[in-house]
Amino acid sequence: MFLVWSLPAAAATTLVIKGSTTVLPVAQVALEAYMKSHPGVNISLSGGGSGEGIKALIDRSTDIANSSREIKEKETASAKAKGVSPMEHVVAIDAIVPIVNPRNKVNGLTLDQLSQIYQGKITNWKEVGGDNIPIVVVSRDSSSGTYESWGHLVLNGAKVTPKAQLQASSGAVVQTVSKNRYAIGYIGLGYLNRSVKGVSVNGIQASVQTVLAKTYPIARPLYMYTDGQPKGEAAGFIRFVLSPAGQKLVEKEGFVPVQASDKKGAKKGKK
Repeated sequence: MFLVWSLPAAAATTLVIKGSTTVLPVAQVALEAYMKSHPGVNISLSGGGSGEGIKALIDRSTDIANSSREIKEKETASAKAKGVSPMEHVVAIDAIVPIVNPRNKVNGLTLDQLSQIYQGKITNWKEVGGDNIPIVVVSRDSSSGTYESWGHLVLNGAKVTPKAQLQASSGAVVQTVSKNRYAIGYIGLGYLNRSVKGVSVNGIQASVQTVLAKTYPIARPLYMYTDGQPKGEAAGFIRFVLSPAGQKLVEKEGFVPVQASDKKGAKKGKK
């Protein structure tokens, strides 16, 4: 996904934002609001995955890298070798929600069941209380921060079954699961809609309230990364996202505002 907001030719300042498709809705609504009060700024926004956003930051081809995972040590090392000093800004908290087709009668799964499904050890819905139909595993691709978070929080480092259908965005996961009675996928909370059914995990339904209470087991921060302390329009945009007005937009998009959590502020990337 690639979006460009252009203003009249007199505009002189350009802000480039790339990366996570999970963070994309937050960036998009914040961008639209920011543009209204900051005429004279051109903003380019594109997805592609957290890994691509961080790579673009390292290559100096983006001002802000959206990421649904923390930067890796090897990425920080690569950045520093090129004179880039990644600084993280937590802009929201997200729950990763397992989803199934609305016709699937399964309403809840345990973390262990999810792990076994995604490893290919549970292959039929009847094994977890559903109908006698095969499970079609739908996953994000390896460039996705959501894929990596799922691998850490659900699979504990185990590999996703090679039979999984890999999708490049959360929107594509929703679309695939909505059209396939056999499918299971996972998405950021902000992407949940009526075309799919969110499944509870260990008896807990994903919501802003359960994320804040830390009872929902699959939650993680969402980030924007800059090269050192942000300057100019990058600084202004991040300040807006973290402002009360920006955080209201975060909540409107279905994510958890950072003011409501204990995970806020900015810090340098991993050493």
